[in-house]
Amino acid sequence: MKKAILAKKIGMTQVFDDEGRAIPVTVLEAGPCVVVAKKNPDKDGYSSIQIGFKPAKKNLLNKPLLGHYAKAGVAPLKYLREIRLAEVDKYEVGQEIKADIFETGEYVDITGISKGKGFAGSIKRHGQRRGAMTHGSHYHRGPGSMGAVDAARVFKGRPLPGRMGGKKVTSQRLKIIKIDADKNLLLIKGAVPGPRNGLLIVKNSVKAS
Repeated sequence: MKKAILAKKIGMTQVFDDEGRAIPVTVLEAGPCVVVAKKNPDKDGYSSIQIGFKPAKKNLLNKPLLGHYAKAGVAPLKYLREIRLAEVDKYEVGQEIKADIFETGEYVDITGISKGKGFAGSIKRHGQRRGAMTHGSHYHRGPGSMGAVDAARVFKGRPLPGRMGGKKVTSQRLKIIKIDADKNLLLIKGAVPGPRNGLLIVKNSVKAS
C-alpha cells in the first residue's frame, strides 16, 4: 500500500463525460487528514502511520487520547485510524494529507462498514429461491435442507437466516472520475460501502492495471 486517506461519504449523484454519457458517482469528502504517529520496523516490527480526521471537542475524548494528540502536537480529532504503508519515510507527524494525493482516472479500494439490515431470512440474505406458493406446498420461504441426517447437527457455513449487513466491506478497483482539491472531494464511479456520513478508508488499488 502506497497511499491512503480517510473520507466521509456525502451521497450519490451523476456527472457527464465528454461524450454526454451519464456516469453515476459517489461523492466523498476526503481529508484533510493529519499524521498523528508513525511506526517503523525497527521499533514496532512493521511500517504504518496513524492519521486523524475531523476536528473533535475535547470534552468528547478521554484523557489518554487527548494526551496522544498533545504529544503529536495536533488538535483533537474525531477519527483515528492506523494504516500500513510501504513508504512511511515521506510522512512526518503533523503533516496534512489531502485529496490531491490521488489523480483523476486512478483506481482505488474503499473500505467501510456496510449498512445494517437487521435480521433477514435466507432468501434476502443469501439470494436463495423460495418454494412453490401453490398446489398444496406449505414450504415457501424456508432455508431448505440442513444436509446429512446422520450427523445429527447443522454443519458450519450453512446459508441460514441471521444478522445481515453491518460488516467491514471493501470495494476494489473503483475509478476516480473527478477530484476537487479545493473542497477535498473525490467523485468515485459507482457505489461504495456504508451509509451517508459513514467513515471510509480510501487506498490505492491492489488490482489496478
